[in-house]
Amino acid sequence: MTHDRRSLGDAHSSVAIPTAKGWRRILAFLGPAYLVSVGYMDPGNWATDIAGGSAFGYQLIWVLLMSNLMALLLQSLSARLGIVRGLDLAQASRHTYPPIVNIPLYVMAEIAIAACDLAEVVGMAIGLNLLFGLPVLWGVLITALDTLLILFLMNKGMRLLEVFIVSIVTLIGLSFLAEMFIVEPVVGDVLKGFIPSALSDKALYIAIGIIGATVMPHNLYLHSSLVQTRRFERTDKGMREAIRFNFFDTTIALNLAFFVNAAILILAAAAFHTAGHYDVAEIDQAHELLGELFGTMAPALFAIALIGAGQSSTITGTLAGQIVMEGYLDLRIRPWLRRLITRLLAIIPAIVSIIWFGPDSLGQLLVLSQVVLSLQLGFAVIPLIHFTSDKLTMGKFVTKPWVQLLAWATALIIVVLNAQLVVQEVDGWLQSGGPHVIWVETVVIPVIVLFALLLLYITVKPFFAKLRTAKQHIDSTLPELKVQELRPPQRIAVTVEFKPLDERVLNTAIAQGGKVAEYILIHITESAAARYLGAHSGDREAVDDATNLEHYAEKLRAAGYNAEAVVGQGSPVVAIAKLVNTSEADLLVMGSHGHRGLKDLLFGATVDAVRHRVKVPVLVVK
Repeated sequence: MTHDRRSLGDAHSSVAIPTAKGWRRILAFLGPAYLVSVGYMDPGNWATDIAGGSAFGYQLIWVLLMSNLMALLLQSLSARLGIVRGLDLAQASRHTYPPIVNIPLYVMAEIAIAACDLAEVVGMAIGLNLLFGLPVLWGVLITALDTLLILFLMNKGMRLLEVFIVSIVTLIGLSFLAEMFIVEPVVGDVLKGFIPSALSDKALYIAIGIIGATVMPHNLYLHSSLVQTRRFERTDKGMREAIRFNFFDTTIALNLAFFVNAAILILAAAAFHTAGHYDVAEIDQAHELLGELFGTMAPALFAIALIGAGQSSTITGTLAGQIVMEGYLDLRIRPWLRRLITRLLAIIPAIVSIIWFGPDSLGQLLVLSQVVLSLQLGFAVIPLIHFTSDKLTMGKFVTKPWVQLLAWATALIIVVLNAQLVVQEVDGWLQSGGPHVIWVETVVIPVIVLFALLLLYITVKPFFAKLRTAKQHIDSTLPELKVQELRPPQRIAVTVEFKPLDERVLNTAIAQGGKVAEYILIHITESAAARYLGAHSGDREAVDDATNLEHYAEKLRAAGYNAEAVVGQGSPVVAIAKLVNTSEADLLVMGSHGHRGLKDLLFGATVDAVRHRVKVPVLVVK
């Protein structure tokens, strides 16, 4: 658990806004929407756009345009929530709904993030396969290594992360701009695709996949947090300016994403549908056909853009996972562990699909992941509309009635389309017969009913009861402090490692207790024998450690200090904590190894782990 309750606490208000007016001030606000926009052009979008373009030509471009307008509206509301209330969507939900509602919302948010990351894993693996011939199973396993890149970028600051993302987005955009010149679509036919038309069952399935791939639930959580990385004035004027500039940022970024998505669909329509290839639903199949129809350049650009899309989208998925966990559960864990959890939730289904159904199943898995995203969407959109429409918490920044009307129309479209899809799928399963019908009737349908009731609750309840006001980040009722003079520590535990840092650690301990205190020198033997035999081990390392530690104690005693040597065995964290707690020490002084990140993962973070196990203050010396 952390004491910092701010969204993305390490990056919160980390980007300064210049005080002077001009383009530098405007540019300082730009960036969050570009991180969000990569989620709108991830490999999941590719699968649905290719399937829609090859099967129906340009017919579904209007669905893309509608999805983009819906995304622009919802992302603007998300940014407004973060700017005005200083809460991300997950935090606002935790402060508003009771746990019986909040926990299912959290689980569904995690499912959405896992589905999104699944698309990144599969897309990246397919891209590596297309460009370098690497087996897709190896590609899926390699995607686990991008944790290192994400940790590096996040440690370097939010601005560098944004620059990296914008660079990748530019690469994707240029690749598809070149593709348009290669396939030469007919402009008149493209324009006809912007006219809405009726959708068949298959077209509806793909259209819902397009909506789920475009308006992503995790992006709503992400955007409401990222806007808080700007250190703007928390005044009416400052917030109004932040809302305006973030709207510009969102409009530009999402229109670029729309260009990429439209380019993929147009590419599929011009290259495949017009040539009679109506069933191209796989990314690798599209890559192969591009080579047959247009030579080597088109498929190479296609694969490069796909790898870029997968790599950039996985970063935003990591941030969203961190935001969702911290916001809903008020729990913060190490970024690498959060990243590992997110990636494992994506890698495991991909590996199972490859082994069980073969590499050819990945394309269908991509489309399915986007449909899953769409099904989760209503559970994020409806709370967002309620929060930004609540005059009590939003004040003068509450959304205007016409914006609320558009937002509810958007939510209605999403919910109705998803309900129609669910009814079609369940009816198909029941009509097909077979042993699985009993599971549909006893498990699937009850679960659907429960989620429908949950959706009904979060939709209707706020109309009849005021939303709870969010809790403050810092409790306004601070406890009374009674300041009193404390006596110096009488017993000081000191950990030593027989390294140059020991001198500084011992001198720091002496500075705390002087000649009044008793010093307990601690060293832990970590040999295999010590781990298994404990105090009964008599290997060379244990003997040498005891001799060296007693040498330190003799030095201190010779200088007039009261010191004793205590050697422990086994895990340093467990053994140090046990010795400190049983020795009745008043203070623990430890040396810090000074490494972070990967070295912490490899060698362990002893200081942090010990702090949580001992009952006394810990003084860390670097």
